[in-house]
Amino acid sequence: MTDLYDWNDKIVLIAEDEEINYLFLEEVINKTGATVIWAKNGKEAIEFFKSNKVDLVLMDIKMPEMNGFEAMKIIKKLNNKIIVIAQTAFAMSGEKEEILDAGFDKYIPKPIKISKLLSLMSESFKSNNN
Repeated sequence: MTDLYDWNDKIVLIAEDEEINYLFLEEVINKTGATVIWAKNGKEAIEFFKSNKVDLVLMDIKMPEMNGFEAMKIIKKLNNKIIVIAQTAFAMSGEKEEILDAGFDKYIPKPIKISKLLSLMSESFKSNNN
């Protein structure tokens, strides 16, 4: 499935405090050729975003030090064209709308389905003309 995607020129920032979740995402995304950067919380995500060219951000909502909502808002102030996809295990009724209303571009619930993730990322790269 990942061989359908060639993102050798893309850099994906993954903001995720759970190492096992990060390792899963890294394995999937690395197979597309994209470069992956790991931020363990929202503050790290902002620092990595400031010092690296990033094409897409996968942002966990619930993280220590700074949550995904706060980090996304700061990242969007730095570059309002960057696509930020929210990822969360707390998929409750109305939450998707709340996340999108807060400013995230897309949303993916955990556990993440590989085909859905790659499809969302592909749509994002195309819509952002990256």
